[in-house]
Amino acid sequence: MIYLDNAATTQVCPEAAQAAVRAMTLDFGNPSSRYPLGKAAASAMAAARSEVAAALGCGADEVFFTSCGTEGDNWAIRGALELGRRRGRHIITTAFEHSAVLEPCKALEREGYEVTYLKPGKSGHISMDALRNALRPDTVLVSIMLVNNELGTVQDLAGAAGAIKEAGSPALLHTDAVQGFLKIPFTPKGLGADLLTVSGHKIRAPKGIGALYIRKGLRFPPLLLGGGQENGLRPGTEPTAQIAAFAAACRLGRETRDEYTPRMSALKQYALESLLSALPELRQVGVGDAPHILCLTLPGYKSEVLVRVLGDLGVCVSAGSACHRGKPSHVFAALGISKKEMDGAFRVSFSPESTREDVDGLRDALVRARDMLFTTLS
Repeated sequence: MIYLDNAATTQVCPEAAQAAVRAMTLDFGNPSSRYPLGKAAASAMAAARSEVAAALGCGADEVFFTSCGTEGDNWAIRGALELGRRRGRHIITTAFEHSAVLEPCKALEREGYEVTYLKPGKSGHISMDALRNALRPDTVLVSIMLVNNELGTVQDLAGAAGAIKEAGSPALLHTDAVQGFLKIPFTPKGLGADLLTVSGHKIRAPKGIGALYIRKGLRFPPLLLGGGQENGLRPGTEPTAQIAAFAAACRLGRETRDEYTPRMSALKQYALESLLSALPELRQVGVGDAPHILCLTLPGYKSEVLVRVLGDLGVCVSAGSACHRGKPSHVFAALGISKKEMDGAFRVSFSPESTREDVDGLRDALVRARDMLFTTLS
């Protein structure tokens, strides 16, 4: 099997798996318990928080563990609006955010909030002028994804923070950095972000763990109510095995990213050149700045059929975000590309373990799939 759908999820690295097993079988105490086994678990969790903070480039007291990126996005949005409830009810986001941002915004519209959805240009980037024009005195939150999960485009978050500051706006800036974490260099402070979401299963940790960065000094409200875990902001017994695995994946990613990021970027360029050479009708969608995501379209073919045939040939890619579950991608629609291009769009995404042999296998399978489907269509 050739696996090239790493933007959907990654294979858990051995270091993370081993850390999880140790936490489940040896260091299995409840961190809230006061006897030695519980205290040991609490100490291990504090060390893990420091590892995640080091990978993010922030303070350990600014990292709060969540179950996933979706929870982090929802918490960031709801919390920001709670903080700004006396200042206004206007939100700015983009038309091609992850559904973990778009769906809460749609729900908030039904509650009486106003939401401005900025549209990207053909390249897949948001104009800072468009953001400046959208800012209002009652804007309380701006939420812009750092790396688009389907296109790989990197947005100018520092520019967005600057635009908010220049306008004298009190709006908080949130970014879903799930696809950017340990793929492109950033720190929350460098981006000017007040709130920032990451997820473990995109960086070779297990599913079921993520984190929300909350800038120090924000009196942020909890999303859930319960016990006093996570400094009273995220109640519930901490998932120590997932946290340990997340920390191990962060440590590995931080230690090796200077080597694997350029290698992924070179592999992506090799894939683009190799695939376009073998299939001249293929087109790139958007400008994928991130090193691990390549969005392509084969106009005239249905991507869901193409992906299924490729799967039968042993190659895993996706027709877009796994969260769409076969529905048309709002990301491609936001770009304003033709229906034929939209229908044929698919995503290839790499990991540090991806190789040129994987790309060669994809190329050969894609040619076979195209020929098989062309014969069927004829």
